[in-house]
Amino acid sequence: MPDKDGKNELHEDAMTGDGRIDMEIIEGLFFAYRDFISDPDAILEKSGFGRAHHRVVHFVNREPGMTVADLLDTLKITKQSLARVLKQLVDSGYIQQVAGPEDRRQRKLYPTRTGRELALALAEPQSRRIARAFEKMAPDDRRTVIRFLAGMQNAKSD
Repeated sequence: MPDKDGKNELHEDAMTGDGRIDMEIIEGLFFAYRDFISDPDAILEKSGFGRAHHRVVHFVNREPGMTVADLLDTLKITKQSLARVLKQLVDSGYIQQVAGPEDRRQRKLYPTRTGRELALALAEPQSRRIARAFEKMAPDDRRTVIRFLAGMQNAKSD
């Protein structure tokens, strides 16, 4: 029995966006992201880690010595959600926390050799996917892709 305001009305036609929404790009991003993370997900699963661990390992390797506060700001997550993931990575020997030289309460994060190896193992299949995609493109297209990705990000608040 249909409701009065039609909120439960069934739609049997495919959603198109009516020219206002770029469904093709949205779906392309869904599928690209699914496949882009599938290889690292399989590697992480063997260690009992997930995508949050991947992000932490990636950014600590990209900026060794970053503080916990820097990492929180980069990842836009809460201390509570980072604490569990970081503890697991430290306890497993992938990351070390070192007290800051001026402020002993400050915690600087560094990858261990094992942490560096994990970061590379996770990035290699992703890099192969990127290289494969660029093989079919013109040399200048890389700059366009970088601009596109930057444009998709939220503006940095300074």
